[in-house]
Amino acid sequence: MSFSKNAWEIFNQSINDYHIADHVDTPINNPFQKDSLERLLYAKNWIDTVQWHLEDIIRDENIDPTEALKLKRRIDSSNQQRTDLVEFIDSWFLQKYQNIVPASDARINSETPAWAIDRLSILSLKVYHMFLEAHRESASEEHRTACTAKLNVLLEQKEDLFEAIDQLLYDIENGKMKMKVYKQMKMYNDESLNPILYQNVRNDQTKL
Repeated sequence: MSFSKNAWEIFNQSINDYHIADHVDTPINNPFQKDSLERLLYAKNWIDTVQWHLEDIIRDENIDPTEALKLKRRIDSSNQQRTDLVEFIDSWFLQKYQNIVPASDARINSETPAWAIDRLSILSLKVYHMFLEAHRESASEEHRTACTAKLNVLLEQKEDLFEAIDQLLYDIENGKMKMKVYKQMKMYNDESLNPILYQNVRNDQTKL
């Protein structure tokens, strides 16, 4: 089985496990061996799945503003965890390919393996939920038809992404592609970089 197909199965296992309880506070029960790539992939998708549903909840027009703010903070934290885990997965690949010497004419890809995997994880959630909409009995026939058409596009995108990810890994393994990783350096959660945050820290220190 190709890497991408194996990752897809792990993502769908995570999604199905989440929907047993279907609650954002359900604790993760990762079934894969510690330090394995499979365990990282499962954890990655679990974060994405929980965040998918947090994003649904916060769009409720009748949500209490205080609760919405709490959810916004939680989504921000989830985004940071997602980024950290993607970068950790890239570190896993960097270690795996550390002895590969790229060819003199090796190219560099605009996207690292882990960020491509991130796209595949999100796509697995889109496919899962679009499938539900395409078969939702309470929806109109027009709605189901439209969602079936969208589902077909997502499934085509899945096959293209399978090919792109597997080709990228093959090219890295064979020295045709250089693997280079840039940290995301997100600024909005950093007290030293976000003006609102570091002004608040400065104000709090002034009050001491």
